[in-house]
Amino acid sequence: MSRRAISRFAAAVVTGLTLAAGAATVTSTPAEAAPLDKVLVFSKTAGFRHSSIPNGIAAIQQLGAANGFTVTATEDAATFTTANLAQYQAVVFLSTTGDVLNAGQQGAFEAYLAAGGGFVGVHAAADTEYDWQWYGGLVGGYFASHPATQQATVRVEDRANASTAHLPSTWTRTDEWYNYRTNPRSAVKVLASLDESSYTGGSMGGDHPITWCHSYGGGRSWYTGLGHTEQSYADPNFTRMLLGGIQVAAGAVAADCRPEPGYTPLFDGTQASLGQWRQAGPGGFTVADGTLTSNGGMGLLWYPVRTFANYSLKVDWMMPGDDNGGVFIGFPDPQGDPWGPVAAGHEIQIDATDGDPTRTTGSVYSFQAPNQAARTAALNPPGSWNTYEIGVHGQRVEIWLNGVKINDYVSSRAIANGYIGLQNDGAGMDINYRNVRIRTDGPSEPPATDLAQGRPVTASSVEPGSAHAAANAVDGNTTTRWGSAYADPQWITVDLGATYAINRVRLAWETAHARAYQVQVSPDNITWSPVHTTTAGDGGVDDLTVTGSGRFLRVYGTQRATQWGYSLWDLNVYGTAAAGTLLSRGRPVTTSSVEPGSTHVAGNAVDGNTATRWGSAYADPQWISVDLGVSRTLDRVRLTWEAAYARAYQIQVSPDNVTWSTVHTTTTGDGGVDDIAISATGRYLRVQGTQRALPAYGYSLWELEVHGR
Repeated sequence: MSRRAISRFAAAVVTGLTLAAGAATVTSTPAEAAPLDKVLVFSKTAGFRHSSIPNGIAAIQQLGAANGFTVTATEDAATFTTANLAQYQAVVFLSTTGDVLNAGQQGAFEAYLAAGGGFVGVHAAADTEYDWQWYGGLVGGYFASHPATQQATVRVEDRANASTAHLPSTWTRTDEWYNYRTNPRSAVKVLASLDESSYTGGSMGGDHPITWCHSYGGGRSWYTGLGHTEQSYADPNFTRMLLGGIQVAAGAVAADCRPEPGYTPLFDGTQASLGQWRQAGPGGFTVADGTLTSNGGMGLLWYPVRTFANYSLKVDWMMPGDDNGGVFIGFPDPQGDPWGPVAAGHEIQIDATDGDPTRTTGSVYSFQAPNQAARTAALNPPGSWNTYEIGVHGQRVEIWLNGVKINDYVSSRAIANGYIGLQNDGAGMDINYRNVRIRTDGPSEPPATDLAQGRPVTASSVEPGSAHAAANAVDGNTTTRWGSAYADPQWITVDLGATYAINRVRLAWETAHARAYQVQVSPDNITWSPVHTTTAGDGGVDDLTVTGSGRFLRVYGTQRATQWGYSLWDLNVYGTAAAGTLLSRGRPVTTSSVEPGSTHVAGNAVDGNTATRWGSAYADPQWISVDLGVSRTLDRVRLTWEAAYARAYQIQVSPDNVTWSTVHTTTTGDGGVDDIAISATGRYLRVQGTQRALPAYGYSLWELEVHGR
């Protein structure tokens, strides 16, 4: 709201200002903006070597010279020591391939990330360190295959991120387009994806992320599959994207890299999308290249299709200079009057220079100021894009700026169900908006399901002689608790039963709380990655926004706040089911036959090596069966056929390797890669071939991949 247009509003906020005096303050830790002054470029290869590596090094050195940071280029893995890495804000893996670090060097790099370091992966960084599970999580997705270098269309999904904000909504370019073994979307923020209909050889079923970022292991990760060709590094759009990726990974610019499952676009950049909105009051917006630009005002562009309750609203916005705007929530039909939402809803303000802290960026306008330190650290300057997430659940309003929580306010107004809108404040108060999207009843807040309730838990100890068992923390009863022995460290672990993208953890501490602790996630209850760390715990309820993926979650206390142990009334975990994980790798397999005199044994189809294969005898029918160890919920089967493929086959599942149920049938198989969505449950999965495409040969699979939970 304009500083020139508040007199009419003043009377409406007296009550709210009185309430704000007693509102809870926000205790979010400010984002740590780090000056970018040193970058390490690592380009060691133990497999295929890209001719574009020298071009990439030169381009990053030029970016450094133009943007005030020095660049050290090396292929010496011995530089990966804890002391040496500590001097760099970001480490770029530039088309590395194969196993490039030994165990000690891997440990040093993990410690570097845990201390807040940044990773940038370019192209073949995804074709690196297949046996290092931590690295696979860091890069986000391993290379599977690629077609010939060709032109394709890139869809830019996040146009607020510093690495992609300069790009058009669709970007046509030539590169070598990687397919990945698994889709990373559930665990990362996808910045750009490929339109598989624009080229040949895409094998990811139409959802094909190609550039992404996420928080990982205590640090930040940014990856792009682009960068194969030498010409890439002379393309200003690509090099500017690469600069932004380095800045994001280094923490030099704020970016929201949390995954975004379940959001629905309300404004997707098209004129047709804008046509669903309605203008109240003077002025308005024009749309070009997917961006709304304000003119005149004070008015409000609002979405009349429906009201919303219990939601997360995300809006990308940019002010060219010292301008003004805002996002309105929770108001009734304005009946053409933009002042109605002022009096009945709330404005989440955008105006970084207003002297009144309750009327500045991140405030609930005239009701509650943001956490100033957190806001300042997270805010990108004029001319740069920012992202708001506004959570409305009942009367509670939470505000995140570029992924950092900066405000938490409980309103006295009837905002629980209402419309949303975007303000055009007035002539000269220019603002741009992009990519407005919403998720209702999101998993970050009730009424979402508590994934931990009733799940198996283990703990390092239980208070001697007490009934304060670990299970009390997940029984849904707020009067029972887990209590530990009176020593450091202690931990409590919950098995969620399946892999989830976790976005919220709520800890209700008893008096005996943790001063210092980590929240950690793990795929296997062995390897742990921290998603939250504090050394200033103050007890009460810690309601944490996190980003991580895993089956197991652990609260690991390292310093008690009292002479007692650690004690939790409740441990609540919220999130969404992650994309199915690869279950068949290295599992026991059996087959009807093996090609006589060959080494094409069944195990080759599940070894992860795309150069080895299973081959059958030259007869029909034939089958290959994999034992997943326990009953699983299965959602995808991916078959990579050799030239001797199946014309007709079935995919079958079984609980006992005796009784089989068919979940997929085809009589028109054409070889190549069959990526098949299924919905089934079973311990065993079998591919049963009934007609060979090449009668002179058998059936032959490079890889059999089974995905699920």
